[in-house]
Amino acid sequence: MAKKEKSEKLICQNKTARINFFIEDTYEAGIVLMGTEVKALRDGKGNLKDSYVAVKNEEIFLYGMHIGPYSHGNRLNHEPERVRKLLMHKREIKRLYGKSREKGFTLIPLKAYFKDGRIKVEIGVGRGKKLYDKRDDIKLREDRRAMERGLRSRSREQ
Repeated sequence: MAKKEKSEKLICQNKTARINFFIEDTYEAGIVLMGTEVKALRDGKGNLKDSYVAVKNEEIFLYGMHIGPYSHGNRLNHEPERVRKLLMHKREIKRLYGKSREKGFTLIPLKAYFKDGRIKVEIGVGRGKKLYDKRDDIKLREDRRAMERGLRSRSREQ
């Protein structure tokens, strides 16, 4: 029997995380959600902007993730910005706790996605960028674009 391919469907991603942080390492975590939250995420109403991850009492939590209210929900609809528990193995949580205690490191959610019918969150261990680091990144990006434009114009001439 053939193996089933792993399908991933992106729900939302934190674009500012890669702009403001050097991502050293990434981890995958499950997330504890209510029924209306899952339905709202299927409608694409998730947002990871300004969210962060923290470890408390050997458990890991996601703060600031906004999930819009489900349109067909009733009075039992969820609270949009509640604290959500993440699911990981104990040794991974301890490793993340150790890294987050180091100076300059923080835990940032990078993206949320469906994987085999379950919702997963990718967590990055990031070190904050200084202003000059951001300027260097912008300069590299602009140089790459200029080179690509030059290559395209050459190929059109021939």
